[in-house]
Amino acid sequence: MIRALHRWLGLPALALLTLLAVSGAVLSIFPAAERISAPQAKQSMSVADLAARIQAAFPGVEQIRRSPSGRITAYWFDGGTPASAVIDPATGTATASADPNPMQRWLTNLHRSLFLDDAGRIAMAAGAAAMLALAVSGSMLVARRAGGWRRWFGPLRGPVAGRVHVELARLAVPGLLLSAATALCMTASTFGLLPDKAALAELPAASGTIGAQLTSMPLLAATPVSSLRELNFPYQGDATDVFTLKTDTGTGYLDQGTGATLGWSGLSGWTRVSETIYMIHTGQGAALLGLLLGLSALAVPVMGATGLLIWLANLKGRPTIRDNAAPARAETVILVGSEGGSTWGFAGTLHAALTGAGQRVHTAPMSAFDAVRFSIAQQYLILAATYGNGDPPASAKGFLDRVAGLSAAPQARLAVLGFGDRSFPGFCAYARAVAAAAEGKSWPLLVPFETVDRQSPQEFTRWGRALGAALGVDLELNHQPILPETKTLTLVSRRDYGHEVQAPTAILRFALPPLSVWQRLTRCGFARFEPGDLLGIVPEGSPVPRFYSLSSGSRDGFIEIVVRKHVGGICSGELMALEPGGTVASFIRRNPTFRVRRDSAPLILIGAGTGIGPLAGFIRANTARRPIHLFFGMRLPESDFLYREELEAWAAAGGLSSLSTAVSRGARPRYVQDALAAERLEVVRAIRKGARVMVCGGRQMAAGVAEAMARILEPLGLSPAVLKAQGRYVEDVY
Repeated sequence: MIRALHRWLGLPALALLTLLAVSGAVLSIFPAAERISAPQAKQSMSVADLAARIQAAFPGVEQIRRSPSGRITAYWFDGGTPASAVIDPATGTATASADPNPMQRWLTNLHRSLFLDDAGRIAMAAGAAAMLALAVSGSMLVARRAGGWRRWFGPLRGPVAGRVHVELARLAVPGLLLSAATALCMTASTFGLLPDKAALAELPAASGTIGAQLTSMPLLAATPVSSLRELNFPYQGDATDVFTLKTDTGTGYLDQGTGATLGWSGLSGWTRVSETIYMIHTGQGAALLGLLLGLSALAVPVMGATGLLIWLANLKGRPTIRDNAAPARAETVILVGSEGGSTWGFAGTLHAALTGAGQRVHTAPMSAFDAVRFSIAQQYLILAATYGNGDPPASAKGFLDRVAGLSAAPQARLAVLGFGDRSFPGFCAYARAVAAAAEGKSWPLLVPFETVDRQSPQEFTRWGRALGAALGVDLELNHQPILPETKTLTLVSRRDYGHEVQAPTAILRFALPPLSVWQRLTRCGFARFEPGDLLGIVPEGSPVPRFYSLSSGSRDGFIEIVVRKHVGGICSGELMALEPGGTVASFIRRNPTFRVRRDSAPLILIGAGTGIGPLAGFIRANTARRPIHLFFGMRLPESDFLYREELEAWAAAGGLSSLSTAVSRGARPRYVQDALAAERLEVVRAIRKGARVMVCGGRQMAAGVAEAMARILEPLGLSPAVLKAQGRYVEDVY
C-alpha cells in the first residue's frame, strides 16, 4: 500500500515537483546573497538615529523598511514621483537601487502560482501536498528497506539507481518535509484559512501638533535597528496623523508633535507562528537554513529520475502480481525475499495458482511483514533466497528483527521455501534462519521447510503439491522461469591452464557488446561494471544462469572471467569449448559487497585457483597505487599460475605491493593459510593501517583462511567476525 502510494503519487507529479523544487532551490540563494551584499547597521544603533540620518538625506522620506537580511530601504516622493533606495545605515545615504530583481520576481511568481493567480496557487499547493505525502511514505519505505528506523543510515545493496534514491532520501527528507509543510501553511494563509490577523490597539487622539525631533522620541530611541521592520512617517501637513513603528515584537504609534507613545500592539501567538513559517520557507531571516532547504530541494529531480529508473527496472525484473488482495482481506500472505528478482517469478506463479483456487492472496516483500496488517491471514508462505553466505536478500531486510520482536507467533500457519544453489556454501542459509526463528517462536507449520536448488521448476512443483494437500486444494505450480534480458558476447581470446593437474582452467576475454544511447546515459548493464561484479551466463537450452566473478571493469574495455571445467558442468563445459569468435548469452549483475572501496586503505587479497579472477581485476584497476598484498594459491606454478605475467608487470608498476604464493602440490605442499601465517607481521601491519581483507575461492580454502586470520588477529583483540561487522572482511566463496 505504502509503496503503491509512493509510486503512483510520485510518477504523475514528477514534472510539477521538479519545477517546484528547482525554482525553490534557486530562490533560496537570494536571501543569502542579499544578506552578504546589504550594508548592516551597528548593534548599538537605534531606530531614532537611523531615521534622523535618512531624513537628513531625504527630507521627504515616508517610509523606512528593514528586511530580515538587514537591508534597509527608504521610500519617498521626488517631485511627485515615487522613489526608493537601499540605505547605508552609517550615513543614511543611498548605496544602490531598491528596484526588485526581475529574475527573482519572475521565479517567485513561477514558484508561487505558475503565473496563473489563484488557480496556479492551488496547483502548486497540490504539488506541496504531494511532496509531503512522498516524503512521509518515502521515509517509511527507507526504514523498511534498512530494517527499521534505528538502521536509517545502515549500508545498502542493490542497483545504483536504488542506492542513490535512498541515500538522497535519507539526507533530503527532513528538509522536504519542512518545505512542503510550510508551503501548505502559507497557501492556507493566502486564502484566509488561518487566523493570522492581529488586533489593532485603540489609540487616544493625537495632540494635533507637529515638529518633534526623531531622536527625542523615547520609543524610537529605545528600539534597536536590529528589531526594526518598518517605520511609517506621518503624512505631511496632516497634524492628526502619527508615526507607525513595526518591530519584531509588535506595533507602536507615536505622536508627531510630542514624540509620546500613543499605543502598542504586541504580536499574537499565531502571528509569531505565521512569521516563523514564512521565515523557514523563504529563508528570509534564516539564510543558512534556506540554503539547506534549497539543497534538499535539488535532490527532488534526482530522486524523481532514479525513482523512474527503479520503476522501469521493476517492470522488467519483477512480474506483475495480478489480483493482489488488500492486506487486511488476504487469507493467504506470500512474503518474498529476493536479491536479483528471480524469486518474485516463483511468487507470481504461486499467487496466480492460489488465486485460481479461490484464495484471497496478498504478495509483498518480507520487509513489509506486519502481523497487524494481515489481520485475517490463515497462512503465511515465505519464499526466501539467500544473499552471500547467509545474509538477508534486499527485499527481506528487517524480517528476522520483526519476528524476534513478536510477543507471540501469529495463529496463521507458516510454510518456508528456500531458494539457492547447492554449489555455494551458504545454500539457503537465510531461509533456514527464518525457519529456525519461526520454530523458536512456536509458529505453527503448514508444511515442513523445503528448498529449491538452482531455480528448479520440478522441485517447486513438488513443493506446490505438498502445499496444496495441506490446504485442501488441487495446486499445480507450472512455473516457467523468466529469462533475464541478455546480450551476446563474442570471445576474442583465451588462455588455457591446468591440464597437467587435471583441472582445466581458462582466462576468457570477451568484447564489449554494442550499447544503446540510453544504456550509455543511464550507465546500466554492460555500460558500467566493476571487478567483482558478476557475469551471468545463460547456457544453451537452460533457463538457469550461472555466475562468474568479473576480472575486469567497463573502463578496461573488455569483459574477462576465469573458468574452470567441472565434471558434468553444463555452463563450464560450454565455456571451455568456446573458441575465439564464439558467442554466449549473458548479462551483468551487480555485486556491491565485493568491491574495492574508494579510499586509500591497504588491501589484503586472498584467493586460490579461479578465485584470482576478481582479485586480478582489483590490482589492474589500482592506478592510485594503494598498498595491495596478494596471497595466491595454486597447484603447480608450471600449470596454473594464473595471471603470472600480469602480476609481475603490475608489481613493477607499483600496483601490487607484495605477492606471496602457495603451491599445494610438490615436495613441500603449502596453502594460502600457510602463506598468511608466514607473513603474519606484514598482515598485522596492514590491519593496523585499516586494511580490508577480501577472500575469493572455494569454501574449504575460505574456511582455512578464516581460521588462520583468527589466530593472526587474536593478539590485536580482533577476529574475522569483528572485521566483517566493520565491513573489513568480505568473501566471495563458491
